[in-house]
Amino acid sequence: MDTDRGGGKFTGRRAAPLHGWAVTPREALAIQRGLAPKIVVAPPVGSLRTVAGLDVSVGRFEKTCRAGAVLLEIDTLRVLARVRVTRPVPFPYVPGLLSFREIPVLLDALAGLPSVPDVLVVDGQGYAHPRRFGLACHLGLWCGIPSIGVAKSILCGVHGPLGPARGSVAPLVHGGETVGVALRTRAGVKPVYVSVGHRFDLDSAVSLVLRLAVLRRGSGQARFRLVEPVRQAHALVSTRGT
Repeated sequence: MDTDRGGGKFTGRRAAPLHGWAVTPREALAIQRGLAPKIVVAPPVGSLRTVAGLDVSVGRFEKTCRAGAVLLEIDTLRVLARVRVTRPVPFPYVPGLLSFREIPVLLDALAGLPSVPDVLVVDGQGYAHPRRFGLACHLGLWCGIPSIGVAKSILCGVHGPLGPARGSVAPLVHGGETVGVALRTRAGVKPVYVSVGHRFDLDSAVSLVLRLAVLRRGSGQARFRLVEPVRQAHALVSTRGT
């Protein structure tokens, strides 16, 4: 189902946009370097009741892309709303500049939600980025909303051995700095890679990500590797048509 209620660029809790989107890759690099110091790494303030899971589906050579935003209650993981939009691809594929390719479309998906989420969880990197300004950082700063990156693969950094149990973590280190963690959300399966986006600290991010993993009834084990908001958003954008 393609529920396209977006009608304008979502600004979340910010009064004004940070920059324009019609930029070259060289200009995008400069924007990343200029905005990275503005990221706030601190425990989230106030209660977090709702979360938006966000994902974009686009092939490297496709001309259109699909963005999904799924709003859930954090305590129950009950889905409150789903929005999917299809838009022209706004930026070329350039490694490390994913946010310029995905955020303009994600903002249209977010604009269709019935309320502003308390936290954003994106399928991608946050601080675990060569310039410490991945998709979760950029989107969180743009919207003024706490945000977390939960990626399926590593963009930069390495980590040591990771225990097999759910909840096992290992620091993800790049350039001598801990930029995130490898986190086992489900026992015996590959980890996900969690990093701060904006207005979150790493311990709080890991704690919330584990809360967002659907558990098998009575087992204490997760049903899926992906946390539920990201899994729902991924499913929403992975199907074609309406």
